[in-house]
Amino acid sequence: MIKLTFCLTRKDGMTREEFQDYWLNRHGPLVRKHAKALHIKRYVQLHSRDLPDTDPLRASRAGSLEEAPATYDGVAELWWENLDELRAGTQTEEGLAAGRALLEDEAKFIAFKSSPLWFGEEEVIVG
Repeated sequence: MIKLTFCLTRKDGMTREEFQDYWLNRHGPLVRKHAKALHIKRYVQLHSRDLPDTDPLRASRAGSLEEAPATYDGVAELWWENLDELRAGTQTEEGLAAGRALLEDEAKFIAFKSSPLWFGEEEVIVG
């Protein structure tokens, strides 16, 4: 399984609630619309929550909360069966147009410079 992991930071001027609402209710359906053209097998959004357990956990890994990296507003995961399926989604006019549409929409709510992404191959440890 090939996965794209995208750690998302909201654009300046947006609250986390506005960001997550747009991401879920506007961008999510757009990804669903283009999933077939892009050969996406699964798309998952992980919405960050401000839970009381978060800060102590972050501090325990960084030495202190002040030294801990900033949190993200969410994480997106896109899954493809294999590398050939991922590449096939970018080889057609329909797939290229779908990719452009998603990028154009992402520019409305994602701060790209502070939102890293990468591809990886799944290695299941539990489950």
